[in-house]
Amino acid sequence: MEKLFVDQKINTGRQTELDLAKCSAIFFMIFLHCYFAMSYFPYDISLFLERGIAQLVGGPFAAPVFMFAMGVGMVYSRNQEPRYLIVRGIKLLQLGFFVNIGEFFVPYFLAGNLMNDWERFPIANGLLLFCIDILAFAGMAFMLVGVLKKLKVSARGMVIVAVILSVIGSFARFHDFGSNVLNLIAGYFVGSAGGFTAFPLFNWFIFPATGLLFGEYYMRCTDKKKLLRLWPLGLLISVAYFVISWFLPKGFLSEMHLYWFMTTYDAVFCLICIYGVIGACFVISKHLPEGAIRFFSKSSSNLNTIYIIQWFIIPITYVLIVYFNRDIVFGDASLVIIALLEIAAAVILASGYKELMK
Repeated sequence: MEKLFVDQKINTGRQTELDLAKCSAIFFMIFLHCYFAMSYFPYDISLFLERGIAQLVGGPFAAPVFMFAMGVGMVYSRNQEPRYLIVRGIKLLQLGFFVNIGEFFVPYFLAGNLMNDWERFPIANGLLLFCIDILAFAGMAFMLVGVLKKLKVSARGMVIVAVILSVIGSFARFHDFGSNVLNLIAGYFVGSAGGFTAFPLFNWFIFPATGLLFGEYYMRCTDKKKLLRLWPLGLLISVAYFVISWFLPKGFLSEMHLYWFMTTYDAVFCLICIYGVIGACFVISKHLPEGAIRFFSKSSSNLNTIYIIQWFIIPITYVLIVYFNRDIVFGDASLVIIALLEIAAAVILASGYKELMK
């Protein structure tokens, strides 16, 4: 019987199923961010769409998948030197701060100047400039991986470190450190009070670390179909847990902050979900036309740019819509239509920016 994993690297280069998983994760995030921007204005959407977009598709099927794929990408990267990872992490952290301008400050000043409504988008006296969103988390994760590689820690060792950090983050979440500034600083690592972080390092490092270990095996897998054959079970188990958590007091998806500050137990079910997502994407990728494969491959290489762009255009879109139609009440159809248009715009603008940079 052929071994499932061998010593030599087999699956090198771009993996279509991983490109598809990363792209779908970003597109789901854009749907979630459109929901967030919409929630600042009068809206009336169905419970099904609110649960499906804000708490399921835009939650466990988005950021955890993206972060896991980021860890896999570290294995496939041509440069894995600790110094390179640390420098790249610093750049991603800076991009995270830049994204905060689009997410918080652009709508704040736009709503204030156009509608004379300076309370619509609070910015916490400017502290939200340093809020930890997914790019800032990615930067910190890259830096931590770089440091651990410098210390000769193996991928398995990184997973152990990640589990320890996750347990600490599970017990430290929602702690109030006494001031907004201290909560902001602590929020880089644990889910502190004050709403200054969505992805604290301790609670979320388990995804890129596990992705890195998965990537080392995935590259040497002789039969990806066999490795991923249990993907329907992974989706069934994880989605059942997510749905049940809606109805439990302090359940994982009953509140967004419980998702952002997830426990180790929650993270395990997200990892099961990620396995299911990658397996589903593997099956889907076998039936994609060549044009779709090229699209996902190209979009996957532009994901950081797509993410940055969407946080600038989404708030502007909603503010301008309300400015020209003060009586509008957003609903299901408007959410879906706007989200699809924002995805298309972000992809096109990111592609154009890449061509321009060439």
